[in-house]
Amino acid sequence: MTSPRRSTPPIVQRRWRRWRAATITTACVLATSVSGAQARPDVLAAADPSTAAPALGTPAQLRLAAPMQIPTPRDLREALARWRQANERVAEFPRGHADLLRWEAGQAGSTQRGTTPPPAAPLGADDAVRQALALHPDLLERPGANAAERWSRQQARLALEHSVRRSWITAVAAHTTLRHQAAVLESARIGAELGQRMVEAGNWSQARLLREQLTQARAEAAWLQSRQTAHSATEALARQLGLWQADAVQALPLRLPAELPPLPPSPATATEAQVLASQPTLAWQAEQLRRQQAAVPAAQRQAWADALATALSAAPAQPPTLADARLLKDHALERAVQAEAQLLRAAGDRRSWARDAWAQLQTTQASARHAQDVMLPLLQAAEQETLLRYNGMLQSTWDLLAAARERLQGAQDAARARRDHWLAHADWQALLAGGTYRPAAADDSASTANATPDGDH
Repeated sequence: MTSPRRSTPPIVQRRWRRWRAATITTACVLATSVSGAQARPDVLAAADPSTAAPALGTPAQLRLAAPMQIPTPRDLREALARWRQANERVAEFPRGHADLLRWEAGQAGSTQRGTTPPPAAPLGADDAVRQALALHPDLLERPGANAAERWSRQQARLALEHSVRRSWITAVAAHTTLRHQAAVLESARIGAELGQRMVEAGNWSQARLLREQLTQARAEAAWLQSRQTAHSATEALARQLGLWQADAVQALPLRLPAELPPLPPSPATATEAQVLASQPTLAWQAEQLRRQQAAVPAAQRQAWADALATALSAAPAQPPTLADARLLKDHALERAVQAEAQLLRAAGDRRSWARDAWAQLQTTQASARHAQDVMLPLLQAAEQETLLRYNGMLQSTWDLLAAARERLQGAQDAARARRDHWLAHADWQALLAGGTYRPAAADDSASTANATPDGDH
Protein backbone atom coordinates (compact mmCIF):
# COMPACT_ATOMS: atom_id res chain seq x y z
CA MET A 1 0.00 0.00 0.00
CA THR A 2 1.46 3.35 -1.03
CA SER A 3 1.58 6.46 1.11
CA PRO A 4 -1.42 8.82 0.73
CA ARG A 5 -0.87 12.00 -1.23
CA ARG A 6 -0.53 15.37 0.43
CA SER A 7 -4.02 16.32 -0.83
CA THR A 8 -5.51 13.62 1.44
CA PRO A 9 -7.37 15.11 4.44
CA PRO A 10 -5.29 15.14 7.67
CA ILE A 11 -7.70 12.84 9.51
CA VAL A 12 -7.26 10.14 6.83
CA GLN A 13 -3.49 10.51 6.99
CA ARG A 14 -3.52 10.05 10.80
CA ARG A 15 -5.71 6.95 10.53
CA TRP A 16 -3.46 5.53 7.83
CA ARG A 17 -0.33 6.04 9.97
CA ARG A 18 -1.98 4.38 12.99
CA TRP A 19 -3.09 1.39 10.87
CA ARG A 20 0.41 1.02 9.38
CA ALA A 21 2.09 1.14 12.83
CA ALA A 22 -0.35 -1.42 14.25
CA THR A 23 0.19 -3.73 11.27
CA ILE A 24 3.99 -3.59 11.63
CA THR A 25 3.78 -4.21 15.39
CA THR A 26 1.47 -7.19 14.93
CA ALA A 27 3.75 -8.67 12.29
CA CYS A 28 6.73 -8.29 14.61
CA VAL A 29 4.87 -9.98 17.45
CA LEU A 30 3.86 -12.89 15.24
CA ALA A 31 7.35 -13.24 13.78
CA THR A 32 8.91 -13.18 17.24
CA SER A 33 6.51 -15.79 18.57
CA VAL A 34 7.05 -18.14 15.65
CA SER A 35 10.82 -17.81 15.74
CA GLY A 36 10.85 -18.33 19.51
CA ALA A 37 8.80 -21.49 19.14
CA GLN A 38 10.88 -22.70 16.18
CA ALA A 39 8.92 -22.83 12.95
CA ARG A 40 7.65 -26.28 12.08
CA PRO A 41 8.79 -27.36 8.59
CA ASP A 42 7.08 -30.73 9.06
CA VAL A 43 3.50 -29.40 9.05
CA LEU A 44 2.87 -30.44 5.45
CA ALA A 45 4.41 -33.84 6.13
CA ALA A 46 1.99 -34.35 8.99
CA ALA A 47 -0.98 -33.83 6.67
CA ASP A 48 0.45 -36.01 3.89
CA PRO A 49 -1.04 -39.56 3.94
CA SER A 50 2.10 -40.90 2.27
CA THR A 51 4.34 -39.86 5.18
CA ALA A 52 5.83 -42.98 6.72
CA ALA A 53 4.74 -43.79 10.25
CA PRO A 54 5.94 -46.51 12.65
CA ALA A 55 3.86 -49.64 12.76
CA LEU A 56 1.32 -49.89 15.53
CA GLY A 57 1.70 -52.51 18.22
CA THR A 58 0.15 -55.86 17.42
CA PRO A 59 -1.71 -58.06 19.88
CA ALA A 60 1.16 -60.55 19.73
CA GLN A 61 3.47 -57.96 21.30
CA LEU A 62 1.13 -57.66 24.28
CA ARG A 63 0.72 -61.39 24.84
CA LEU A 64 2.00 -62.48 28.23
CA ALA A 65 3.41 -65.84 29.15
CA ALA A 66 0.95 -68.33 30.57
CA PRO A 67 1.79 -70.01 33.91
CA MET A 68 4.06 -73.00 33.39
CA GLN A 69 2.74 -76.43 34.22
CA ILE A 70 5.04 -78.59 36.34
CA PRO A 71 5.22 -82.19 35.08
CA THR A 72 4.67 -84.90 37.61
CA PRO A 73 7.78 -87.06 38.22
CA ARG A 74 7.50 -90.59 36.90
CA ASP A 75 8.97 -92.29 39.95
CA LEU A 76 10.70 -91.65 43.26
CA ARG A 77 14.17 -91.54 41.70
CA GLU A 78 13.18 -88.68 39.34
CA ALA A 79 11.48 -86.81 42.19
CA LEU A 80 14.63 -87.02 44.33
CA ALA A 81 16.79 -85.86 41.41
CA ARG A 82 14.62 -82.81 40.88
CA TRP A 83 14.64 -82.01 44.58
CA ARG A 84 18.44 -82.29 44.76
CA GLN A 85 18.95 -80.11 41.65
CA ALA A 86 16.61 -77.38 42.95
CA ASN A 87 18.31 -77.21 46.33
CA GLU A 88 21.80 -77.16 44.79
CA ARG A 89 20.87 -74.11 42.71
CA VAL A 90 19.49 -72.34 45.78
CA ALA A 91 22.57 -73.16 47.88
CA GLU A 92 24.78 -71.11 45.55
CA PHE A 93 23.21 -67.90 46.88
CA PRO A 94 23.28 -66.72 50.50
CA ARG A 95 19.64 -65.62 50.62
CA GLY A 96 18.15 -68.46 48.63
CA HIS A 97 15.47 -68.14 45.98
CA ALA A 98 15.14 -64.35 45.98
CA ASP A 99 18.86 -63.81 45.17
CA LEU A 100 18.77 -66.52 42.53
CA LEU A 101 15.88 -64.96 40.68
CA ARG A 102 17.36 -61.47 40.82
CA TRP A 103 20.66 -62.76 39.48
CA GLU A 104 18.92 -64.52 36.59
CA ALA A 105 16.96 -61.38 35.76
CA GLY A 106 20.17 -59.33 35.84
CA GLN A 107 21.90 -61.75 33.50
CA ALA A 108 19.02 -61.55 31.05
CA GLY A 109 18.95 -57.74 31.03
CA SER A 110 22.71 -57.07 31.09
CA THR A 111 23.01 -57.23 27.30
CA GLN A 112 20.32 -54.56 26.85
CA ARG A 113 21.63 -51.94 29.26
CA GLY A 114 24.59 -50.95 27.08
CA THR A 115 22.39 -50.18 24.06
CA THR A 116 19.97 -47.89 25.93
CA PRO A 117 20.26 -44.32 24.57
CA PRO A 118 20.88 -41.52 27.06
CA PRO A 119 17.64 -39.96 28.33
CA ALA A 120 16.50 -36.71 26.76
CA ALA A 121 15.87 -33.57 28.76
CA PRO A 122 12.50 -33.98 30.46
CA LEU A 123 9.55 -31.98 29.20
CA GLY A 124 8.44 -29.52 31.88
CA ALA A 125 4.97 -28.09 32.36
CA ASP A 126 6.05 -24.61 31.21
CA ASP A 127 7.68 -26.12 28.12
CA ALA A 128 4.43 -27.88 27.28
CA VAL A 129 2.46 -24.64 27.68
CA ARG A 130 4.81 -22.78 25.34
CA GLN A 131 4.55 -25.50 22.69
CA ALA A 132 0.75 -25.45 22.92
CA LEU A 133 0.59 -21.66 22.63
CA ALA A 134 2.65 -21.85 19.43
CA LEU A 135 -0.28 -23.71 17.85
CA HIS A 136 -2.72 -20.89 18.67
CA PRO A 137 -1.48 -17.64 17.08
CA ASP A 138 -5.04 -16.31 17.48
CA LEU A 139 -4.41 -16.09 21.24
CA LEU A 140 -1.51 -13.63 20.88
CA GLU A 141 -2.20 -10.12 22.10
CA ARG A 142 -2.88 -7.60 19.36
CA PRO A 143 -2.19 -3.87 19.57
CA GLY A 144 -5.28 -1.74 19.39
CA ALA A 145 -7.68 -4.41 20.62
CA ASN A 146 -10.50 -3.19 22.84
CA ALA A 147 -11.07 -4.36 26.40
CA ALA A 148 -13.70 -6.96 25.43
CA GLU A 149 -11.40 -8.55 22.83
CA ARG A 150 -8.46 -8.65 25.24
CA TRP A 151 -10.60 -10.23 27.95
CA SER A 152 -11.99 -12.86 25.59
CA ARG A 153 -8.51 -13.72 24.34
CA GLN A 154 -7.17 -13.90 27.90
CA GLN A 155 -9.93 -16.30 28.94
CA ALA A 156 -9.21 -18.58 25.98
CA ARG A 157 -5.49 -18.49 26.73
CA LEU A 158 -6.05 -19.28 30.41
CA ALA A 159 -8.28 -22.20 29.49
CA LEU A 160 -5.63 -23.58 27.14
CA GLU A 161 -2.81 -23.23 29.68
CA HIS A 162 -4.92 -24.85 32.39
CA SER A 163 -5.83 -27.78 30.15
CA VAL A 164 -2.22 -28.34 29.08
CA ARG A 165 -0.94 -28.29 32.67
CA ARG A 166 -3.56 -30.80 33.75
CA SER A 167 -2.69 -33.03 30.78
CA TRP A 168 1.01 -32.83 31.65
CA ILE A 169 0.35 -33.73 35.30
CA THR A 170 -1.90 -36.62 34.26
CA ALA A 171 0.69 -37.93 31.78
CA VAL A 172 3.53 -37.81 34.31
CA ALA A 173 1.36 -39.54 36.91
CA ALA A 174 0.30 -42.20 34.39
CA HIS A 175 3.89 -43.08 33.53
CA THR A 176 4.71 -43.12 37.23
CA THR A 177 1.87 -45.60 37.65
CA LEU A 178 3.25 -47.76 34.85
CA ARG A 179 6.68 -47.97 36.48
CA HIS A 180 5.10 -48.83 39.80
CA GLN A 181 2.96 -51.52 38.20
CA ALA A 182 6.06 -52.97 36.57
CA ALA A 183 7.61 -53.28 40.04
CA VAL A 184 4.45 -54.95 41.32
CA LEU A 185 4.52 -57.35 38.37
CA GLU A 186 8.18 -58.18 39.03
CA SER A 187 7.35 -59.00 42.65
CA ALA A 188 4.44 -61.19 41.56
CA ARG A 189 6.61 -63.02 39.04
CA ILE A 190 9.23 -63.66 41.68
CA GLY A 191 6.56 -65.12 43.94
CA ALA A 192 5.19 -67.34 41.18
CA GLU A 193 8.66 -68.52 40.16
CA LEU A 194 9.59 -69.27 43.75
CA GLY A 195 6.35 -71.18 44.18
CA GLN A 196 7.08 -73.21 41.07
CA ARG A 197 10.53 -74.16 42.38
CA MET A 198 9.05 -75.02 45.77
CA VAL A 199 6.68 -77.44 44.04
CA GLU A 200 9.57 -78.91 42.05
CA ALA A 201 11.48 -79.45 45.30
CA GLY A 202 8.46 -81.14 46.82
CA ASN A 203 7.93 -78.49 49.53
CA TRP A 204 4.67 -77.00 48.21
CA SER A 205 1.33 -78.22 46.96
CA GLN A 206 -0.06 -77.36 43.57
CA ALA A 207 -2.92 -75.43 45.22
CA ARG A 208 -0.54 -72.97 46.86
CA LEU A 209 1.29 -72.46 43.58
CA LEU A 210 -1.99 -71.67 41.85
CA ARG A 211 -2.58 -68.82 44.29
CA GLU A 212 0.81 -67.30 43.44
CA GLN A 213 0.13 -67.72 39.72
CA LEU A 214 -3.26 -66.00 40.15
CA THR A 215 -1.49 -63.07 41.84
CA GLN A 216 0.86 -62.87 38.87
CA ALA A 217 -2.02 -62.99 36.39
CA ARG A 218 -3.78 -60.12 38.17
CA ALA A 219 -0.57 -58.09 38.23
CA GLU A 220 -0.14 -58.66 34.48
CA ALA A 221 -3.72 -57.47 33.83
CA ALA A 222 -3.12 -54.36 35.95
CA TRP A 223 0.15 -53.71 34.09
CA LEU A 224 -1.63 -53.88 30.74
CA GLN A 225 -4.25 -51.40 31.95
CA SER A 226 -1.57 -49.06 33.28
CA ARG A 227 0.28 -49.31 29.98
CA GLN A 228 -2.80 -48.28 28.03
CA THR A 229 -3.57 -45.45 30.47
CA ALA A 230 -0.05 -44.07 30.10
CA HIS A 231 -0.29 -44.34 26.33
CA SER A 232 -3.62 -42.51 26.22
CA ALA A 233 -2.34 -39.77 28.53
CA THR A 234 0.75 -39.29 26.35
CA GLU A 235 -1.35 -39.09 23.20
CA ALA A 236 -3.68 -36.53 24.82
CA LEU A 237 -0.67 -34.36 25.64
CA ALA A 238 0.77 -34.85 22.15
CA ARG A 239 -2.48 -33.63 20.59
CA GLN A 240 -2.34 -30.42 22.58
CA LEU A 241 1.31 -29.85 21.65
CA GLY A 242 0.81 -30.56 17.95
CA LEU A 243 3.19 -33.54 17.96
CA TRP A 244 2.01 -35.80 15.17
CA GLN A 245 4.83 -38.37 15.21
CA ALA A 246 4.39 -41.37 17.48
CA ASP A 247 7.71 -40.85 19.29
CA ALA A 248 7.79 -37.05 19.23
CA VAL A 249 6.88 -36.51 22.88
CA GLN A 250 9.97 -35.74 24.93
CA ALA A 251 10.82 -37.80 27.95
CA LEU A 252 8.59 -36.86 30.85
CA PRO A 253 9.92 -36.44 34.40
CA LEU A 254 10.11 -39.66 36.38
CA ARG A 255 7.64 -38.34 38.92
CA LEU A 256 5.86 -35.19 40.02
CA PRO A 257 7.87 -32.96 42.36
CA ALA A 258 7.86 -34.33 45.89
CA GLU A 259 8.33 -30.81 47.27
CA LEU A 260 4.77 -29.55 47.44
CA PRO A 261 4.05 -25.87 46.74
CA PRO A 262 3.31 -23.88 49.91
CA LEU A 263 -0.24 -22.91 50.70
CA PRO A 264 -1.17 -19.23 50.35
CA PRO A 265 -1.03 -17.53 53.75
CA SER A 266 -4.33 -15.70 53.27
CA PRO A 267 -7.49 -16.96 55.03
CA ALA A 268 -10.58 -18.16 53.22
CA THR A 269 -12.27 -14.75 53.23
CA ALA A 270 -9.27 -13.14 51.56
CA THR A 271 -9.21 -15.84 48.87
CA GLU A 272 -12.78 -14.94 47.88
CA ALA A 273 -11.69 -11.32 47.48
CA GLN A 274 -8.73 -12.39 45.33
CA VAL A 275 -10.89 -14.54 43.09
CA LEU A 276 -13.49 -11.80 42.68
CA ALA A 277 -10.81 -9.21 41.89
CA SER A 278 -9.34 -11.48 39.22
CA GLN A 279 -12.57 -11.13 37.18
CA PRO A 280 -12.74 -7.46 36.05
CA THR A 281 -16.03 -8.04 34.26
CA LEU A 282 -17.74 -8.26 37.65
CA ALA A 283 -16.88 -4.65 38.38
CA TRP A 284 -18.21 -3.63 34.98
CA GLN A 285 -21.41 -5.61 35.56
CA ALA A 286 -21.85 -4.01 38.99
CA GLU A 287 -21.49 -0.52 37.51
CA GLN A 288 -24.05 -1.32 34.81
CA LEU A 289 -26.44 -2.68 37.42
CA ARG A 290 -26.20 0.50 39.50
CA ARG A 291 -27.16 2.60 36.48
CA GLN A 292 -30.05 0.32 35.54
CA GLN A 293 -31.34 0.21 39.11
CA ALA A 294 -31.23 3.99 39.29
CA ALA A 295 -33.50 4.17 36.22
CA VAL A 296 -36.24 2.10 37.91
CA PRO A 297 -38.43 3.66 40.64
CA ALA A 298 -38.41 1.99 44.03
CA ALA A 299 -42.16 1.31 43.85
CA GLN A 300 -41.69 -0.55 40.56
CA ARG A 301 -38.89 -2.69 41.99
CA GLN A 302 -41.08 -3.54 45.00
CA ALA A 303 -43.95 -4.48 42.71
CA TRP A 304 -41.65 -6.82 40.84
CA ALA A 305 -40.44 -8.43 44.09
CA ASP A 306 -44.04 -9.01 45.26
CA ALA A 307 -45.12 -10.43 41.90
CA LEU A 308 -42.07 -12.73 41.79
CA ALA A 309 -42.75 -14.05 45.30
CA THR A 310 -46.36 -14.79 44.34
CA ALA A 311 -45.31 -16.56 41.11
CA LEU A 312 -42.79 -18.75 42.92
CA SER A 313 -45.10 -19.70 45.76
CA ALA A 314 -46.85 -22.34 43.61
CA ALA A 315 -43.62 -23.72 42.12
CA PRO A 316 -42.59 -26.42 41.38
CA ALA A 317 -46.10 -27.89 41.28
CA GLN A 318 -47.08 -25.20 38.75
CA PRO A 319 -44.90 -23.19 36.40
CA PRO A 320 -44.16 -19.72 37.81
CA THR A 321 -46.27 -17.08 36.06
CA LEU A 322 -46.35 -13.31 36.54
CA ALA A 323 -49.93 -12.16 37.06
CA ASP A 324 -49.21 -8.47 36.38
CA ALA A 325 -48.52 -8.18 32.66
CA ARG A 326 -47.59 -4.52 33.02
CA LEU A 327 -44.33 -5.47 34.67
CA LEU A 328 -43.28 -7.40 31.57
CA LYS A 329 -43.68 -4.29 29.44
CA ASP A 330 -41.32 -2.22 31.57
CA HIS A 331 -38.07 -2.65 29.62
CA ALA A 332 -35.98 -0.70 32.12
CA LEU A 333 -37.20 -2.97 34.89
CA GLU A 334 -36.51 -6.05 32.77
CA ARG A 335 -32.93 -4.96 32.07
CA ALA A 336 -32.31 -4.24 35.75
CA VAL A 337 -33.75 -7.58 36.86
CA GLN A 338 -31.70 -9.52 34.28
CA ALA A 339 -28.50 -7.68 35.18
CA GLU A 340 -29.08 -8.32 38.87
CA ALA A 341 -29.60 -12.05 38.32
CA GLN A 342 -26.56 -12.34 36.06
CA LEU A 343 -24.30 -10.52 38.49
CA LEU A 344 -25.53 -12.61 41.42
CA ARG A 345 -24.89 -15.85 39.53
CA ALA A 346 -21.43 -14.78 38.42
CA ALA A 347 -20.36 -13.50 41.85
CA GLY A 348 -21.87 -16.49 43.63
CA ASP A 349 -20.08 -18.90 41.31
CA ARG A 350 -16.69 -17.33 41.85
CA ARG A 351 -17.09 -17.15 45.61
CA SER A 352 -18.15 -20.80 45.70
CA TRP A 353 -15.26 -21.75 43.40
CA ALA A 354 -12.85 -19.95 45.71
CA ARG A 355 -14.08 -21.84 48.77
CA ASP A 356 -14.11 -25.19 46.97
CA ALA A 357 -10.68 -24.72 45.38
CA TRP A 358 -9.22 -23.54 48.69
CA ALA A 359 -10.63 -26.57 50.50
CA GLN A 360 -9.32 -28.89 47.78
CA LEU A 361 -5.89 -27.30 48.02
CA GLN A 362 -5.73 -27.71 51.79
CA THR A 363 -7.12 -31.26 51.82
CA THR A 364 -4.96 -32.60 49.00
CA GLN A 365 -1.81 -31.11 50.52
CA ALA A 366 -2.59 -32.61 53.92
CA SER A 367 -3.24 -36.01 52.29
CA ALA A 368 -0.06 -35.81 50.23
CA ARG A 369 2.09 -34.91 53.22
CA HIS A 370 0.52 -37.64 55.35
CA ALA A 371 1.05 -40.31 52.69
CA GLN A 372 4.56 -39.10 51.87
CA ASP A 373 5.91 -38.16 55.30
CA VAL A 374 4.05 -40.55 57.62
CA MET A 375 2.69 -43.66 55.91
CA LEU A 376 5.49 -44.34 53.43
CA PRO A 377 8.35 -44.06 55.97
CA LEU A 378 6.50 -46.43 58.30
CA LEU A 379 6.07 -49.02 55.54
CA GLN A 380 9.70 -48.62 54.48
CA ALA A 381 10.85 -49.15 58.06
CA ALA A 382 8.63 -52.23 58.34
CA GLU A 383 10.15 -53.66 55.17
CA GLN A 384 13.68 -53.01 56.43
CA GLU A 385 12.86 -54.73 59.71
CA THR A 386 11.47 -57.71 57.82
CA LEU A 387 14.63 -57.81 55.70
CA LEU A 388 16.82 -57.90 58.81
CA ARG A 389 14.80 -60.75 60.25
CA TYR A 390 14.91 -62.50 56.87
CA ASN A 391 18.69 -62.25 56.82
CA GLY A 392 18.72 -63.74 60.31
CA MET A 393 16.52 -66.59 59.08
CA LEU A 394 13.73 -65.52 61.43
CA GLN A 395 11.23 -64.82 58.64
CA SER A 396 10.61 -66.43 55.27
CA THR A 397 10.90 -65.18 51.73
CA TRP A 398 7.12 -64.87 51.59
CA ASP A 399 7.13 -62.49 54.55
CA LEU A 400 9.69 -60.37 52.72
CA LEU A 401 7.60 -60.32 49.53
CA ALA A 402 4.50 -59.37 51.54
CA ALA A 403 6.37 -56.48 53.19
CA ALA A 404 7.60 -55.30 49.78
CA ARG A 405 4.06 -55.33 48.42
CA GLU A 406 2.81 -53.26 51.36
CA ARG A 407 5.58 -50.75 50.77
CA LEU A 408 4.71 -50.59 47.07
CA GLN A 409 1.10 -49.92 48.02
CA GLY A 410 2.23 -47.07 50.29
CA ALA A 411 4.38 -45.60 47.51
CA GLN A 412 1.37 -45.87 45.20
CA ASP A 413 -0.79 -43.92 47.66
CA ALA A 414 1.89 -41.24 48.03
CA ALA A 415 2.20 -40.82 44.26
CA ARG A 416 -1.56 -40.58 43.82
CA ALA A 417 -1.82 -38.01 46.61
CA ARG A 418 0.94 -35.92 45.01
CA ARG A 419 -0.88 -36.02 41.68
CA ASP A 420 -4.16 -34.91 43.26
CA HIS A 421 -2.46 -31.99 44.98
CA TRP A 422 -0.68 -30.79 41.84
CA LEU A 423 -3.98 -30.94 39.96
CA ALA A 424 -5.65 -28.92 42.73
CA HIS A 425 -2.76 -26.44 42.61
CA ALA A 426 -3.20 -26.01 38.84
CA ASP A 427 -6.94 -25.41 39.34
CA TRP A 428 -6.22 -22.85 42.06
CA GLN A 429 -3.68 -20.94 39.95
CA ALA A 430 -6.07 -20.81 37.00
CA LEU A 431 -8.84 -19.49 39.24
CA LEU A 432 -6.59 -16.75 40.69
CA ALA A 433 -5.66 -15.72 37.15
CA GLY A 434 -9.32 -15.13 36.29
CA GLY A 435 -10.28 -18.46 34.77
CA THR A 436 -13.04 -20.84 35.67
CA TYR A 437 -12.80 -23.64 38.20
CA ARG A 438 -13.12 -27.23 37.07
CA PRO A 439 -12.24 -29.72 39.81
CA ALA A 440 -10.52 -33.00 39.00
CA ALA A 441 -12.87 -35.58 37.54
CA ALA A 442 -13.55 -38.76 39.48
CA ASP A 443 -12.24 -40.95 36.67
CA ASP A 444 -8.83 -39.26 36.92
CA SER A 445 -8.39 -40.71 40.40
CA ALA A 446 -9.61 -44.12 39.32
CA SER A 447 -7.30 -44.23 36.31
CA THR A 448 -4.19 -44.45 38.49
CA ALA A 449 -5.40 -46.85 41.13
CA ASN A 450 -1.90 -48.32 41.44
CA ALA A 451 0.32 -45.27 41.02
CA THR A 452 3.81 -45.00 42.42
CA PRO A 453 7.23 -44.05 41.05
CA ASP A 454 9.94 -46.65 41.03
CA GLY A 455 12.21 -44.27 42.88
CA ASP A 456 9.95 -44.18 45.93
CA HIS A 457 10.64 -47.77 46.96
